[in-house]
Amino acid sequence: MPRTQISCPQCRQPIVADVQQLFDVGANPEDKQRFLSGQVNFAQCPACGYQGGLATPLVYHDPEKELLLTYFPAELALPVREQERVIGPLIKKAVDGLPQEKRKGYLFNPRTMFTLQLMMETVLEADGITKEMIRAQQDRMRLIERLITASPESQLQIIQQEEQAMDDEFFGLFGSLMQAAMYNQDENAARELNGLQNLLLEHTAKGREIKAQSGEVQAALKALQALGNNLTREKIADLVAEAPSETRLQAYVQFVRQAMDYEFFTILSARIDQANGETREKLVEKRQLLLTLTLEYDEEMKNRAQVAQKNLETLLQAPKLEEAVMQNIEAIDDLFLQVLTSELDAARKAGNLDRSARLQQIMTIIESASAPPDELVFVEELMDLVDDEAALAQALEENADEVTPELMQVLTSLIAQGQAVAEEAKGKEKAQQQETVARIQKVYEAVLRFAMRRSFKGG
Repeated sequence: MPRTQISCPQCRQPIVADVQQLFDVGANPEDKQRFLSGQVNFAQCPACGYQGGLATPLVYHDPEKELLLTYFPAELALPVREQERVIGPLIKKAVDGLPQEKRKGYLFNPRTMFTLQLMMETVLEADGITKEMIRAQQDRMRLIERLITASPESQLQIIQQEEQAMDDEFFGLFGSLMQAAMYNQDENAARELNGLQNLLLEHTAKGREIKAQSGEVQAALKALQALGNNLTREKIADLVAEAPSETRLQAYVQFVRQAMDYEFFTILSARIDQANGETREKLVEKRQLLLTLTLEYDEEMKNRAQVAQKNLETLLQAPKLEEAVMQNIEAIDDLFLQVLTSELDAARKAGNLDRSARLQQIMTIIESASAPPDELVFVEELMDLVDDEAALAQALEENADEVTPELMQVLTSLIAQGQAVAEEAKGKEKAQQQETVARIQKVYEAVLRFAMRRSFKGG
């Protein structure tokens, strides 16, 4: 976004702010996410401390959806002729950026939006997200905010009163907020949300259902892990035969779909032929259910791969590649990386140097973004030395430049997160987590002693 000198809306002093008036998705695909984020045209005044949005005329253009929207803030109080004088060049720039064959009728009839909220809703509605869906999501968000700010006693009362609203979409939104808190290392928010989640799982019908499903998935994973190197198609058939629920079968499909091939179903069919009575009937039902589940799984993976392919092609067209990748980093999963790797191999084999270079650039940006912070790598190295105080002290001396406030912050965060996980864990898993926390604590104490000695020497 261009840096523009403007007057502070509050004290009228000149300030510099990032101002973007044209959001042209055809030219810059990342403009759509930037616009919908609401984090644009934001001013901060060093003189009076004002922080807030700027009243700015906007044009939004998406040639694929044939959307050309304009918004002129009412508080600017300009006559229509003046509004057209400001908006006109923005529309012209969007039109001039299109090849002649893509200049369609909608360009001659831009739609005027009377509020910024209406403009956002119109963009979302073009994606199939209706106003009712938006309002429902806002209602869920407000309910979560009520729960977060309420006292523990009031939380339970609100849950009992609003249980009907706590459906799959509600828990999906709640889960996204928890992930965001953990991703941003907001320990307090993560702890509060975790406690609230436990209440929701215990005191709502949907929560108990989700908890039971999660238990089945965990049981499936543990059963597969217990087999270790003995994980064969015959052993998987044993697990399928013993599976107590459809959720358990669905989990097996998700974890070992590749092993559920023709040979696997031949083994399962042979067992059916050897069985009798009720046992045979149950195995027949499970085989049919597995066939359905594997087909659904394959179709879902196919659709997700298509979405990943489309997202990759959109990134390839972005003029500011690193910025576009970082703005969409949450959408980059294992499947996206598989598609990216496949496309990179194909481009290299075809000798398409431009495409392969661009794909490799995306891969490098992702690898850099996903690499653990330097402080975390250093902590892991120090944890290996906690049983040898001399070696630990020497490592700190040799890497004195890495003993920073950021390192202390990482250590305290790891201790808090580890303690929270240990509180929820049980048995052997709990003991292992407590041992990990104890080792991090020893590192923290050693780093603190080192920092204090250095401080005294410096004084």
